[in-house]
Amino acid sequence: MFTRYDITHTTRYLYSKPVTFGEHRVMFRPRDSHDLRVLATDLEVSPHAAVRLIQDPHSNSVALVQPLAPATELRIVCRFRIEHAQSHNLELPLSPSAELYPFAYGVEERFDLEHYLRPHYDDPQGELTRWARQFLRTDGPTGTREMLVHMNQFIRDHFEYGQRDEEGTQTPLQTLALGSGTCRDFALLMMEAARRLGIATRFVSGYLYDPALDDALVAARAARPPSDTPADPPAEDAAAAATPTVGAGSTHAWLQAYLPGAGWVPFDPTNNLLGGNQLIRVGVARDPSQAAPVTGSWYGDPEAYEGMEVRVNVRRVLPPVR
Repeated sequence: MFTRYDITHTTRYLYSKPVTFGEHRVMFRPRDSHDLRVLATDLEVSPHAAVRLIQDPHSNSVALVQPLAPATELRIVCRFRIEHAQSHNLELPLSPSAELYPFAYGVEERFDLEHYLRPHYDDPQGELTRWARQFLRTDGPTGTREMLVHMNQFIRDHFEYGQRDEEGTQTPLQTLALGSGTCRDFALLMMEAARRLGIATRFVSGYLYDPALDDALVAARAARPPSDTPADPPAEDAAAAATPTVGAGSTHAWLQAYLPGAGWVPFDPTNNLLGGNQLIRVGVARDPSQAAPVTGSWYGDPEAYEGMEVRVNVRRVLPPVR
């Protein structure tokens, strides 16, 4: 069953005096698949810009935006309406050969997964490998999915989430040392730890739906006649209220692990999510640096830059009232 969402993603770059702009690479559009369909799109850029749409090497949809006039503000607004089907990680069966860890990918799979299997960050003292191996059971067989589920929850429970304005992503060793990070840092930590165990992973950027921020839904419920108001909130809303969602209102990041039989399955260590209807994919990549929402250049007085503002609104489209 599909649920519809309206998404508005606004990015503003502010300057104290007019500057000129180079080409900007914009990765905002949700990634179509069997569980996600894009129904409508709209892109607004100020100042006026030339726009080209391409697919990158990972088949992500990318807009190449070239502003055509100097300005004190670069504003990029993307709007989407999508249909999203709930797909739960735990409901996807694995191939019998992959149910227990360790397992081996087939020869053809290894060719295709090579860049997602090879670690991309150094671990000279084996610290990350030791951290990853703590999730292997010593009292019996280790279930492959159960190991990843445990790692996903451990990061949420034992690391402190914090927003960071600086661009870039911490290395996994930095995140381990600090015990804190952003969603991008947590995703990369789990990706590299799983790769050290021989499991292919890739980075996912996208949007996060938080029912608690859905003003339209709250307003609609408040407007219902008393006889139509349920005595208890729906189960999914009760769960959301019990466990706050971290990272909504901005872009979000998580990872996918490739498990034979189930394919690419999602893990969000920031919120301990395993799929569902809250994670909305935009881009996938072997490393976070390849999936930045916006990259580009500008030319002018270095002191002119005043900062960046990002706002993401994800709202569920309510069915018509009958």
